[in-house]
Amino acid sequence: QVQLVESGGGLVQAGGSLRLSCSASGLAVSVALMGWFRQAPGKEREFVAAIPYFGSITSYADSVRGRFTISRENAKIALYLQMNSLKPEDTAVYYCAADPWNRIPHCVPGLYEYWGQGTQVTVSS
Repeated sequence: QVQLVESGGGLVQAGGSLRLSCSASGLAVSVALMGWFRQAPGKEREFVAAIPYFGSITSYADSVRGRFTISRENAKIALYLQMNSLKPEDTAVYYCAADPWNRIPHCVPGLYEYWGQGTQVTVSS
């Protein structure tokens, strides 16, 4: 059974940093494309970043490129998101997601088979 569990969210001032973690379990996600998405109140879920199993090519939303860094540890089936220079508009629930088939494009939520429960990130101005 696949399970994704996020952690690391919280309240931070603008300009600060947070590191999100996602712990995954289950054979289906051991070689999966993994990504981060976020959803703010009243808005649709949006792509943040993704990293394939081999981790050589990462992708980012324009709004976070240069500030956020996605990484993974395949041996632990763990995913991370280092978020620097946070802005109030980064406030959202952040979700970890996995696509066992490593499909493209990586930014489409519908291609991800498994999702975590989300962790709240709040950036105060």
